[in-house]
Amino acid sequence: MTGRAADFARDRDADRARYDRATAHLDAPLALVDVTAFDANADDLVRRAGGKPIRVASKSVRCRALLERALARDGFAGVMSFTLAESLWLARSGFDDVLLAYPSADRAGFAELAADPKLAAAVTVTVDDPAQLRLIEEARGDGREQVRVCLELDTSLKLLGGRVRIGARRSPLHDPVQVAALARAIARRPGFRLVGVMAYEGHVAGVGDAVAGRPARSQAVRLMQSAARKELAARRAAAVRAVREAVGDLEFVNGGGTGSVQHTAAEDAVTEIAAGSGLFVPRLFDHYTSFSGRPAALFAQPVVRRPGPGVVTVLGGGYPASGVAGPDRSPEPYLPRGLRYDPQEGAGEVQTPLLGPAADDLRVGDKVWFRHAKAGELCERFAALHLVEGERVTGTVPTYRGEGHTFL
Repeated sequence: MTGRAADFARDRDADRARYDRATAHLDAPLALVDVTAFDANADDLVRRAGGKPIRVASKSVRCRALLERALARDGFAGVMSFTLAESLWLARSGFDDVLLAYPSADRAGFAELAADPKLAAAVTVTVDDPAQLRLIEEARGDGREQVRVCLELDTSLKLLGGRVRIGARRSPLHDPVQVAALARAIARRPGFRLVGVMAYEGHVAGVGDAVAGRPARSQAVRLMQSAARKELAARRAAAVRAVREAVGDLEFVNGGGTGSVQHTAAEDAVTEIAAGSGLFVPRLFDHYTSFSGRPAALFAQPVVRRPGPGVVTVLGGGYPASGVAGPDRSPEPYLPRGLRYDPQEGAGEVQTPLLGPAADDLRVGDKVWFRHAKAGELCERFAALHLVEGERVTGTVPTYRGEGHTFL
């Protein structure tokens, strides 16, 4: 092993030593955030955004203290939330610019939103269908506050007359005419104010284009993403023009994601970028040519058995990520280097056997450090995150779960 690979291995070994020393007084299971890496990742996101503000995607963080840490830095402004209940909770906690990026059917939440001037001023909800507007109207009850609304543009790349679709199935609003029509419908409805447009290009921002050992697939992904970026940039600009011509100016146009920050920021139509996973850098974000970050969030499981040579068993560890089931959705045994899952068992509900030469150097009670496949989903498993700086735990902060909230 030479050059860059050797440096990376030494860095990992040094990180393991630091994390073990910092948490020597704590029993696993536990989760930590390396705040030096977190801050470095935040700086890199700001650099890539090129002067446009970054709205923090809360689903990728799920910890109020770390949302506040990011927002305290220059270059960050506002939160992109994932449920209405979460949005209202954040607004009551002092976050004054919360964009709910997913449509909601939370009638009780809409009644609360429409009845409270502070909440109504802080929270913007996303819609893409008149039926969602009707639900809000029916739910508002006696609440008379104006509801701030954002339209979502579908970003998927459609080929062969729409017979081939690349991208997530999100909004039904795909072309500028459809977006402008709904914008006019909102403008005609009392009790609503259209303030923004959002468009999340997940097939660009959330798909790695440099997968190790798969050069042909990686090249295909890069070609697809290049075509998708060009098509979307033109269509997004046209949609924003159409909305402004229909109803006037907008407060914001949101786009992007961790994997596409610099590309989306280059579009004149976009005024702000959404990103969150780039703060933690989970394992699914290892395979990008456009950026490389530092793993900042890890969890440790204790060794509880040594079944034989080359094998240790840790407690728990079966924390799969959402999405299409597959090996890439399992946590990565990260430290010490050289551990892998038993292919007959994988990551277990209560115990997980790990194979490899590194197993022979582990004792009962030692920690094995894992990286989750996704970012914020880690926090659904742990009530607290231990903040590590150097070789010390400098603080412990609750996750959403630790504050008694499981919004999804």
